[in-house]
Amino acid sequence: MLRLNLLLLLAAVFCALGVVTSQHQARKLFQALESEQDRARQLEVEFGQLQLELSTWATSPRIEKIARDKLKMRTPEASRIISANSGATAQ
Repeated sequence: MLRLNLLLLLAAVFCALGVVTSQHQARKLFQALESEQDRARQLEVEFGQLQLELSTWATSPRIEKIARDKLKMRTPEASRIISANSGATAQ
């Protein structure tokens, strides 16, 4: 009878240690999950900011300014413009 009680006590101690260990691991995993969710939110904000910046960099006035200033391009004269629909040629 003493052996059975000792064996049951040992089993109860091992179960208790298992519960404590699993709760600790669950808390650590939950903290890691919250940390990754925070990081995901930060990345979503950064992505939105980058999309806004990209749309700003790709505006027509900015592209035209770069074409004029850096590439020395200019708008052609009306007489030199060929319309794809008319089939006319410039001389």
